[in-house]
Amino acid sequence: MSGHNKWSSIKHKKGAADKKRAKLFTKLIKEITVAARQGGGDETANPRLRTAISTAKVANMPTNNIEKAIKRGTGETDGVNYEEITYEGYGQAGVAIIVECLTDNRKRSVAEVRHIFSKYGGNLAESGAVAWVFDSKGEIVVKSDLSEDDFMLKALDCGAEDVEFEDGEYLIYTDSKELHVVVDALNSEGFDVIRFELTKIPKNTINADDVAEKLLNLIDKLEDCDDVQKVYANFEISDEVLEKL
Repeated sequence: MSGHNKWSSIKHKKGAADKKRAKLFTKLIKEITVAARQGGGDETANPRLRTAISTAKVANMPTNNIEKAIKRGTGETDGVNYEEITYEGYGQAGVAIIVECLTDNRKRSVAEVRHIFSKYGGNLAESGAVAWVFDSKGEIVVKSDLSEDDFMLKALDCGAEDVEFEDGEYLIYTDSKELHVVVDALNSEGFDVIRFELTKIPKNTINADDVAEKLLNLIDKLEDCDDVQKVYANFEISDEVLEKL
């Protein structure tokens, strides 16, 4: 699966992952609330909630905020009911884009997402148009002093499907249904698991050097939308072009 984390790498290098604290917390609270509503407030029995809490802790969200979001989800306190919606579309150079949303107003969400696609050079597509381009996977980030070969062997023993080394961290990819099994196995082996989440990995990528600035702008605008939780895209940009942006 070489190259399947190119968008993660691009976001890291250009700083697109560093959202404003308040906006990030709002998105995380939505996810925790929905996870608790669907699977209950016990994270040990609710894998989605466990993942959401892990992500919130990495973002340094106060425990009090996490607890309030769980209570809203379980109905212990009043809260907004969010609906999960996935939109699919295309960016410049035919790049496939998936946009996952949590919203309390479907009409508002589709209008905003469609507007962003149209204004910044993409177009919204029919449901199922690009979903086939991606595989659902678990992604785990681990810190370790082991060599790449030694870590690879350990990770595979813990159930990993693939391992990559990037910016001083190991990225482990798993079957989406085995994410928490692998996380628990890594923890049992004493590894420092920094974060873990469900993600979508493109089966192939498109080189977007010629449209890099416009494409990155489109995706940044989508990620800035309040209702948007995650954006996935199947492209890569060379380091030489990134350095010029």
